Amino acid sequence: MNHAIRRASELALDETTVTALRAALKTTADEVVQAIIDEVPPYANALSGHMGATIRRAVRTALGHYLDLASGNATGGDGGDAAYELGRGEVRDGRSMDALLSAYRVGARVAWRCLAAGAVPAGLPAAEVAKFAELTFAYIDELSAASAAGHADELAARGREHERHLEHLARDLLAGASPDVLLASVQRAGWQPPVSLTAVLLPAAQARPAYRALDPSTLVLDDLPDATGVLLVPDADRSHLLRQLTDRTAVVGPARPWTRASASYARAVRARSLSSDIRDTEDHLPELVLSADVDAFADLRARALAPLRALPVATARRLEETLRAWLLHQGRRDEVAAELFVHPQTVRYRMSQLRELFPDLASPQRVLELTLAVGLRAG
Repeated sequence: MNHAIRRASELALDETTVTALRAALKTTADEVVQAIIDEVPPYANALSGHMGATIRRAVRTALGHYLDLASGNATGGDGGDAAYELGRGEVRDGRSMDALLSAYRVGARVAWRCLAAGAVPAGLPAAEVAKFAELTFAYIDELSAASAAGHADELAARGREHERHLEHLARDLLAGASPDVLLASVQRAGWQPPVSLTAVLLPAAQARPAYRALDPSTLVLDDLPDATGVLLVPDADRSHLLRQLTDRTAVVGPARPWTRASASYARAVRARSLSSDIRDTEDHLPELVLSADVDAFADLRARALAPLRALPVATARRLEETLRAWLLHQGRRDEVAAELFVHPQTVRYRMSQLRELFPDLASPQRVLELTLAVGLRAG
């Protein structure tokens, strides 16, 4: 209010003029409110009933403070504080700053018309009328600036609060929270659940830049342990998503129903632990299946391939490769020979050795165990 205070110091309203203006204060406030209702559409239904009475009192208070300022009896602080809170309240009521500024412009015009109509008959000299006009519009300008600051601060605070709710929702999803907990988080965040979510694991520094190119409903966390970031992408077109992440060090999990996003995240984490070269987990399902329980897989290999341990290392390796090709090609000797770059007779010889080592090689259970054991090479 510093500018308005300086203007007020140049103005000398006598007691007669101030008394005349105060007498018209209620009428002036009512006319200001009615003009705003008539001319600013967002306020057409906002100034009726209890809310209308509250705002009318606020306008009268502002005008009363203005007259205190004009008569040299105020510092201007209260008006600015009230205007600041008004700006914050407009955000809560869902109105834009443009609507409030329009209301201020209309209010300034009507207030000046009414105040001038009271000041001139009270004998205010023409020179003082001009200063009075300058003070009126300086006061409204500074109220507008205070309201704009309140409006901006409230928007920023709400944005930070919304961001916190979205982050809390993302953490609940990654933790596999119950449906009731997830629905409560969704409601707090004001987030529209999609059909599916796809987890993307990438370095924390890449999370926000990648997020900006994706669906705005994507959930993002960039403060997980080990400098890891996670994106939860709604209803993703997988091929398009992979193209968008071409230049990122990303691992893309499978699409899962949104309440089971933790499963997509868990698979991406497993894939990253398996190899730094994996981008699309869907391209590595066999490896992921066999590595889901590393200890169990090691135990299975040790048990299933135990007959090979008594052989020299080179012999055991050749027979394991032959066994793997034989299982892969379902015993078709020529195809096994072609894969191993050996003669079919060599395959016959090696398979006779394997049948001696594994007498139950034709057993479906033995075939299953051996298939799993040699399906993923150790290391």
